[in-house]
Amino acid sequence: MNSGFGLNSTKYVRILDTTLRDGEQTPGIALKPEDKLRIALALEELGVDSIEAGFPITSKGEFLAVKMIANEVRDAEVIALARSSKEDVNRVLDSGADAVHLFIATSDIHMKYKLSMNHEEVIEKAVESVDYAKSHGLIVEFSAEDSTRSRREFLVKVFQEVVNAGADRIDIADTVGVMTPQSMAELVRYVRNGVKGNYVLSVHCHNDFGMAVANSVTAVESGADQVHVTVLGVGERAGNAALEEVAAALTFLLGFRTNLRLELISSTAALVSELFDLSIQPNKPIVGINAFSHESGIHVHGILGNPLTYEPIDPSAIGMKRRIVLGKHSGKHAVAYMLKQLGLETNEEIVDEVLRRIKDLGDSGYRVDYEDFINIVKSVVGDLK
Repeated sequence: MNSGFGLNSTKYVRILDTTLRDGEQTPGIALKPEDKLRIALALEELGVDSIEAGFPITSKGEFLAVKMIANEVRDAEVIALARSSKEDVNRVLDSGADAVHLFIATSDIHMKYKLSMNHEEVIEKAVESVDYAKSHGLIVEFSAEDSTRSRREFLVKVFQEVVNAGADRIDIADTVGVMTPQSMAELVRYVRNGVKGNYVLSVHCHNDFGMAVANSVTAVESGADQVHVTVLGVGERAGNAALEEVAAALTFLLGFRTNLRLELISSTAALVSELFDLSIQPNKPIVGINAFSHESGIHVHGILGNPLTYEPIDPSAIGMKRRIVLGKHSGKHAVAYMLKQLGLETNEEIVDEVLRRIKDLGDSGYRVDYEDFINIVKSVVGDLK
């Protein structure tokens, strides 16, 4: 890992957002085409490099959504998913997408039980589809589905053949989320060293063991050029690598560059939360309501002196706000700060009494909100002007 916090780097990392494709495969989620367009336009404004708009072959509505997005989005690449078949590629062409995300499985278990194909047939199918898509003017990203459970020698062979056929990007897909950061680093280096040619190396990490973000970030450190992400980490099963967490780690921990307008992360997350009808859990890194909230007296004292004592970054950098929360863990500094926010002149006696009442409520298991605080202050100092 690069040493130092926020180390400056010249490395640029592409961001492919698949909220509208893999993210919509979250069980129970089905977006209307107009809702997908709203999210796509927000992603365009956010600055993602590629928007995976959907899987056009799956339904009329899905095709319409991809077509609408391709017609409206101008500042990001619109890419659509396709199996390694001419029929799927033709549907992508009809949608007007800029690029196609081709995939075929390369692991023994998938080839045997899903595809009923041998190694040679998989290579032939992959190369044929890449060649067909390129001959029709599409940018091609090729994913080896279940890359991380594939035989490494075969994986590299498939990747080399599709690069030779003209694939612009190749993607290591951790389809069932079985990698660790160390194993991902080793695989990325193995692929980078084994596949010759001019291509962008990407990773697509699922979160089955809670390591999608760590694996994605480590992959970039180890030589990957692009990461697939979803807003809030939505996706099948336990989801995908979360855009907001990957972007923050790449930017603030490693100093890598992206095209993202980080100050729009919070509003983008809020939109996805609304349209997916999924609440953002309070302790969600980066965009959870508690991510920059402080109750502990020791922490609040530090924050009021210098926010970096207990915050790794300025919350405004990603469109969030700092919150001082009052409760049984609060101290005098928090109460004094909140009273000053109300424009009140304070003394130690008032602060102590307000704090005592807050702690009493907290000790009884009551969560003190802002309205409770106002009522306590009124009961101590009288009506507020």
